[in-house]
Amino acid sequence: MSHFDQLHPALQHHIVNSLGWRELRPFQDALIPSLLAGDHLMVLAPTAGGKTESAFFPALSRMLTEGWSGLSILYVCPIKALLNNLETRLERYCELLGRRATLWHGDIPPAARRRILREPPDCLLTTPESLEVLLVSDRVDSRRLFANVRLIIVDEIHAFAGDDRGWHLLAVLERITRLAGREIQRIGLSATVGNPDTLLDWLAGSCPGRRRVFRPDDGATIDADVTLDYVGSLENAAIVISRLHRGEKRLVFVDSRAKAEELGARLRQLDVATFVTHSSLSQEQRRQAEDAFAARENCVIVATSVLELGIDVGNLDRVIQIDAPPTVSSFLQRMGRTGRRPARRTRAPRPTPSLGW
Repeated sequence: MSHFDQLHPALQHHIVNSLGWRELRPFQDALIPSLLAGDHLMVLAPTAGGKTESAFFPALSRMLTEGWSGLSILYVCPIKALLNNLETRLERYCELLGRRATLWHGDIPPAARRRILREPPDCLLTTPESLEVLLVSDRVDSRRLFANVRLIIVDEIHAFAGDDRGWHLLAVLERITRLAGREIQRIGLSATVGNPDTLLDWLAGSCPGRRRVFRPDDGATIDADVTLDYVGSLENAAIVISRLHRGEKRLVFVDSRAKAEELGARLRQLDVATFVTHSSLSQEQRRQAEDAFAARENCVIVATSVLELGIDVGNLDRVIQIDAPPTVSSFLQRMGRTGRRPARRTRAPRPTPSLGW
């Protein structure tokens, strides 16, 4: 039985007519009742499996049905690059319904920040650190700004788990809950969590509302063939990458900016169309590389952990890891980047090799 009809009629109209979607994915549809009921949720699904829409569409539906006004939705991500990548998509969903979504992080110019504070959007895309700034700044009336918050979505929540940054996030959410004076629905999104029940309890904190972990059961699993090669050096790695899997789009992870630059230079010397992205590049340089890679075939992008999370780089044929990643969850997240699906319901598994040296 479909739950699509439970969404607000205006949202149903735009999903079908403006976005051109014939239907939601089964797990997106199955999530609708719990999200509309205000349950605290942990949503697990593969990279590019539709987690963002699974949470955001019902949130917009609640906004319309319940007449939310002012800043009512916070969309929190661990890195600015992911927020930048999501902005266009979420902004469009809001605009279709006469609402606004806006970015707030350290790269946003002062004039844009002043506009946000004068006229808060319906949805704010931000990081925990940027929320902290809003809470402590003498120039911000944080009580007025956060008074109408009803729902918080934490994307890539595994990136916060188990360290001080995660506890900082939780403290920020508790402070916003106190300012709002109501229980705020909390939704965590991830592709790689081994203990979702524990993480959900952590995220929900002191909230008394009902909690639920949701795992999609629509066949959208990641079946990856992992192979291990010994190449000895970055020079040899470049030769292997240039000669194998020609015609494919390949994403290569390394563990430092210096290695990313060196490998990128060596691949270009071998006449391979190569893009490099890491945190030391400017925002514009990173965006240019990611946009070019998303639009290209038969090319390579060399990245540090900045592309580990759900930044959209289009359909990938292969993920390559140079040396060991920092954690098992990091490895699974990186391998999951091949989960891009050209169709809305089907995907063929793609192999994902790893190189060691």
